[in-house]
Amino acid sequence: MSQNTINNLIHDRNARGRSQTGWLDSYHTFSFSSFYDPNRMGFRSLRVINDDRIAPGAGFPTHGHRDMEILTYVLSGAVEHKDSLGTGSVIRPGDVQIMSAGTGIQHSEFNHSRTEALHLLQIWILPDEQGLAPRYQQKAFTPEEKRGQLRLVAAKDGRDGAVTIHQNVDIYASILKPGDVVNYHVKGDRYAWLQIAQGVATLNGEELRAGDGVQINTEEQLKISTSVGTELLLFDLA
Repeated sequence: MSQNTINNLIHDRNARGRSQTGWLDSYHTFSFSSFYDPNRMGFRSLRVINDDRIAPGAGFPTHGHRDMEILTYVLSGAVEHKDSLGTGSVIRPGDVQIMSAGTGIQHSEFNHSRTEALHLLQIWILPDEQGLAPRYQQKAFTPEEKRGQLRLVAAKDGRDGAVTIHQNVDIYASILKPGDVVNYHVKGDRYAWLQIAQGVATLNGEELRAGDGVQINTEEQLKISTSVGTELLLFDLA
C-alpha cells in the first residue's frame, strides 16, 4: 500500500462530526445524530465509532436499541452499565463489553466516578441476522495481552477468549510502546479498518494520530509501528 493509497483512505480525525453538551463531548467517525456525511455512512458492517468523553457523574439515561451489536471499549475512567436484562456492571480500561440489542434492549451508561472524566469508544456493528435474542457479555484483557501484539478481543466464534459477536468480523486491540512493530495480512476476500484510539502510529510509512481511521479495501500487508506509544483497534471485516 503506497502512501498515496493510504491518503485516499484515511478518515481524518479533524473531519469527524462532533456533538457537545454540558457533560458530553463526542466525536463521530461515521454519520451519527446530527452529523451527516454521505461519504461517512460506515464501512462494511462497521456502522459507528464514537469517541466519547463524559463528565464525572454524568451519562446516558435509559434508552433503547435493537438489531445492533454494540461494543464499549474504555480508554480511561469507568462506565456504570445497567440494562433491561438485569445486568449491572462497571466497565474499566482493558474490559470489552458487547451488548447484542437484538429484538430490543433498554440500558443506561454513566460515568462511574464523581470526580474523574470518562473516555471511551462506543462501536456499533450491524449483526448478520436480525431479531436475535438480546444478550450481554463482558471480558477483561490485561495490558500485557495487548502489548506489542494484536490481541483478538471480539470474534463471531468467540475463539481465543474473545467476546462473541453476531457478525463475521474479528476485532483486535493493541498497545504499542516506542519501537514496537506489529504486522497483519488482510486477505484478498476481506477488508479492514484501523482506528487509532490514543497516541500516534505509523501505518506503512504514513503517520496517524488519535481519532484517525484508515479504510483498507484490498489485500494488503500492514506494518504498524510507533515512536511515542499508541493504543489501537483493528477490524478485519467480511
